[in-house]
This record gives sequence, C-alpha cells and structure tokens, in this order.
Amino acid sequence: MAEVEWIHRHPRAEDLRIGLICWAGTYLTFEACKNTITATAKCLGRRQTWELLVSNEHDTQAVVRVKSLQGLYLLCEPDGSVCYGRPRTSHHGCFLLRFHRNGKWTLQCIISGRYLESDGENVFCHSRVLSAYHMWTPRPALHVHVTLYSPMHQSFARADHTMGRIWMDAAVPCLEECGFVLHFQDGCYHLETSTHHFLSHLDRLVPQPSSQTAFHMQVRPGGIIALCDGEGGTLYPQGAHQLLCLGSNPRRGEEWFILQHFPTWISLRAKSRRFLSVMYDGDVCAASERLTPMSLFQFECDSDNLTLQLRSTNGYYLAQRCHRTIIADGHPLESDTFFHVHWNCGKIILQSSNGRFLGIVSNGLLMTSSTIPGPNEELGIRLANRSFLILRGRYGYVGSSSEHELMQCNMDQPDYIQLLPCRQGIYHFQGWIFLVDNILRHFPSLGKICSQLLYRTSGEQLTHSTGTKWLLYSRRQKWHPIGRQ
Repeated sequence: MAEVEWIHRHPRAEDLRIGLICWAGTYLTFEACKNTITATAKCLGRRQTWELLVSNEHDTQAVVRVKSLQGLYLLCEPDGSVCYGRPRTSHHGCFLLRFHRNGKWTLQCIISGRYLESDGENVFCHSRVLSAYHMWTPRPALHVHVTLYSPMHQSFARADHTMGRIWMDAAVPCLEECGFVLHFQDGCYHLETSTHHFLSHLDRLVPQPSSQTAFHMQVRPGGIIALCDGEGGTLYPQGAHQLLCLGSNPRRGEEWFILQHFPTWISLRAKSRRFLSVMYDGDVCAASERLTPMSLFQFECDSDNLTLQLRSTNGYYLAQRCHRTIIADGHPLESDTFFHVHWNCGKIILQSSNGRFLGIVSNGLLMTSSTIPGPNEELGIRLANRSFLILRGRYGYVGSSSEHELMQCNMDQPDYIQLLPCRQGIYHFQGWIFLVDNILRHFPSLGKICSQLLYRTSGEQLTHSTGTKWLLYSRRQKWHPIGRQ
C-alpha cells in the first residue's frame, strides 16, 4: 500500500482557547457568583479561559464574540458596563478585534464603538479614544506541552540536541524531540525542549532560561502564533535544511505556526514480545523485535466513552476490514476505526464494533479473532514519545509551591513528573513521595527503584485502587528565577 502524505489535523477546540491579560497583569475573569466580569485574577484558570468565535477575519482585524467555558458571552451594555449572558441581537456581544504590532489586542464594541478596558479590577467599555488601558495581551490556554507546525512548509519543529539546533523538518510529530514546553513569564515565552534546553536568540539551545531565551508572541485566532525577539527579529525556517532561527525577511506567512498540544504516541507489544508494526500492504503484524517508525501509533482516546483510535505514521488509522483483518487504511470519521479499550494491569485489550477482541493469530497478524479475551488479546503498551508527564486538571497544573508542602493541583506553571518504566505499561514517578495507607514511601531521584512500591500489601495495584487515598510530595529543585514562575 502506498504511503500518504501526513495530513495535519485541525486543532481541537481546547487548543484554541485563550486568556486575556490587561495592562495591570491580571486576567479577564468570569465571575459566576457576581453576574459580572472582572480583571483581578493573577493566574490563568477555567474562569479566565475564553473561546473566540470569529465571523470575519482579515490581516489586522477580525469580528469576534468572546465566549466563556460556561457557555455565556461577553456583553457590552449601553451604559458602558460589561456583563455576561446571551446576545439579544445579531450585533450584541460582537467586538472588532484588532491585532497590534506589539502583540497586544484591542476589543472595540461594534454597537457603541467603545473599547474594552480595565482599571485593574473592574471591566467596562467607556472610551472611544484608544489608549494603553485598552490593550490586552492574549495568552494561549492550551496545555503547555506543544508542537509547532508550519503550514507553509507542512512540517513540524524538531530539536536536534546533538547540534544544539531546532529544525523545521519533521513530517510526522512522533518523536519526543518534536515536543516543546512553552513557559510564560513576565509577558514573554521560553521554548524548552524534551532534554530541558531552551532556544536562544542566537539560534542555539542553551541549558538555562534567561533574557536571551525570552520571545514575544503574536497570536491570531485559530491557534496561530509567531515568535519575535522584540527587536525586529522573527523566528522562521531558513536555509536548505529549514533551521529555525531569527530573521527579518520571512516570506509572506512563513513566520506563522500552528500551536497544538503534543500528541501521545505509543508502541504495542504482543505476548511474543514483538512490536505491532504496519507492513507495506497495510497489514498489522507482530513481527518486529526492534522499535521502528512503523511500530508507532498516535493514541487518540475519548475518555468519556473509552473508545480509541490508533493512527499509524503512514497517515491512516487502524480499521477492521473484511475477514476480521485489521488494516492501516482507515480515515478519521470511519466507524470501523473506533475500538473499545479495556485496561488490565498495564496492558490493554481492544474490542471492535462487532464485539470481537483484537488478537494475534498464528501467522502474527492482528485480527478480530476472539469473543473472549485471553493472553493473545493482551497488548503491552508503552509511551513512545515522552520521558516525562505534565499533568493538568480542572483547576490548573500539578506542581509544587514554596507555601505548601503538598503538591498543588491549581498551579499556573507545572512540575515535571519523570517517568521510569518498570513493567510493560507501568511507570514509576521519579523523585516523588507517595502516602499509601498512611505510610510515606519515597521514590528517590537516583538509585535503585523497588517495583514492590507499585503494589499494596494485598497485591492490588495502586493505580487501580479506588479506596486508597494517596498524596504527592515534591522533591524537585526550584527553577532558575527567569523562565518559570
């Protein structure tokens, strides 16, 4: 089967959300209890996250509505007050969004012509004369572990740690080097690689964040961004090898990237310890003893109904076909590409829409072979493109704070959880302390790791226990003062 060009998927809705920071450094905030809008919050949370609904966009401006995660819209009233609710007319709640060269936005009410502004606490629309108080800084609200995709070059950014550079040359974002952590501090962004190096203004990767790794961001609706040094230089791919570096003369649109959450890629192993791989004709077979690009699958799981799609590096999805075979030739919305996933002690069992389970038959092919799962239907799963996790919950990131001993789940900036593989599909969280059954257990940063710590005395796995309460303590060193909060 001929390979297809990797088709870049449109960003998810959560990747397009933003926060808006006023001149005082605080965020536009949805106040559910007060039926009003304020600008008092110092961190980006759910009530500070907004969606832009664009009806008309040009190079320097767009007509938008601003919608909260609660489903209500930002509304400007005739007396200049700002509240939230549902638009009463076709233009009610519409703003003219202008993009300024310094990266700031202004929002002008379509009906009254007044600008959205804040005094550092209250939000209102009173003045028709533009000033610095009307400027808002957009901050992407997506998860900080991201990819950079160039629509013009149709490729992803890739960190080359051997040469200390970043290239815009990855056709498929399946490598750990294609993931970057985007740190926001003091209005600037620091781009960190998977080995914890930072891109500098000198086009090199350096070990510490500093003023030379700080970039200003231009943001457009749709998850589109550009990174600048604030002195006329802009990041864009240059030269025959597409080196990502600062320059002053990009071709039209070459400096714009699509920012998306870094996708999860996995490998799957059969009972024979061989990796599942896509063959040249699209068959999926447990044949390879070594991990190859054709053994990697993008893991797209719907946590609400536990359905899973697996996308191969050839651009197609695994799909159930005639004679119960599994072929990597499916398309995103095809019903035969959705499988129900069952988790079993670090392994997964996949069930097709006809009720049969995917398993390895005698010739090594992956087929929907059984109505009752057994060892041949269990697949070992391992993360293939990340050696650490960044956890984000409903109220923020999991991280440490100098004011609290316990790990916090509402942080604006995350801590890394370094992963140490123990068994297939089971990982240690390195350098953390667990409180299990009132006993503190520490995973040291270095040295021997005991696999018994993953289990309770009864033999039940901690990760599958619902009755055990466990807390996380940090043993992580603090960041350099520039680059992280």
